[in-house]
Amino acid sequence: MLQAGIVGLPNVGKSTLFNALTRTRKAESANYPFCTIDPNVGVVQVPDARLNPLKEIANTETVIPAAIEFVDIAGLVEGASKGEGLGNKFLANIREVDAIVHVVRCFEDDDIIHNMGSIDPLRDIEIIHTELVLSDLSSLESQKEKLVKKARSGDKEAIESIELIDRLIPHLNENKPAITLEMNEDETIVLKRLCLLSAKKVLYACNVSEDDLADPSNNSFVKKVEAYASENHNAGTCIISAAVEAELIDFDETEASEYLESLGVQDSGVSILIRSTYQLLGLASYFTAGEKEVRAWTFKVGMKAPQCAGVIHTDFEKGFIKAEVVSYDDLIASGSAQKAKEAGKYRLEGKDYLFQDGDVTVFRFNN
Repeated sequence: MLQAGIVGLPNVGKSTLFNALTRTRKAESANYPFCTIDPNVGVVQVPDARLNPLKEIANTETVIPAAIEFVDIAGLVEGASKGEGLGNKFLANIREVDAIVHVVRCFEDDDIIHNMGSIDPLRDIEIIHTELVLSDLSSLESQKEKLVKKARSGDKEAIESIELIDRLIPHLNENKPAITLEMNEDETIVLKRLCLLSAKKVLYACNVSEDDLADPSNNSFVKKVEAYASENHNAGTCIISAAVEAELIDFDETEASEYLESLGVQDSGVSILIRSTYQLLGLASYFTAGEKEVRAWTFKVGMKAPQCAGVIHTDFEKGFIKAEVVSYDDLIASGSAQKAKEAGKYRLEGKDYLFQDGDVTVFRFNN
């Protein structure tokens, strides 16, 4: 299962958000730096409005959503790349995740301390960004030293790695993340081997007060983060209120809905954050729907039919024959699987078929 790491400076709302995402109080949340030391890991269901209509069509009571993992990582401080604070631990933990959800504090509150003494989301972003870049520069210099000997002996991978490293170092020295370097397809493969922190995709989560949740457009901090994300990383942003989420943890569905309505919103933002992170990780869902259950299966965008069959069981991939596929929209519009078949909406797809988000399928395979 792919993981997204929740990062940010101390006291920006990371652990509160993690608790809200997982609907637990697993991560300690307190008003002092380094509250989180060891990373907390939680499996989070991906909200998907398509599941209930499929449940009705399949006439089943069992629905199993897709899921991803979130990791609550210790707060980072300036100098982390040199071991300051919990720097080494932070950098090691972030190296293990597949993408980054960067929580940025976009609210004023004198009762919640900020370790930098003031609220400035762009400064906070740059602190973490710079530490990741500095860590990557150190890593590349170390890797290059080890690769030179292999390259002299004609090792192709070593030669490719050094060529890319020589392009990356000046790019990083301009304080630009590795992910923004223009690369061809072969170089992107080499980049993965280098395991750089600034090569990971980023989603900026703007943590606002409950007063700004209904209309964050008036929040000057949010505007700055959105502009920065677009101009510097081509990254996405989303709006959340960790304080509101903390309140919702103990509410049932009706109480939560009424509370959100009183704030002038339909959703607190966590559902959007989860779906955005799912997409950030390059993931999509296909469905199986029968009397036993309706289930969302996670696949990487770009996977072909046999690989998607293998998500269910390796035997499905090995013995793959065909995939019987109908799009979610066509199935819902038809009203039933039988009517969709009568209308010619089902297709038999072979081994080269690229699965699409929302495909509803039955796999045919040899045992």
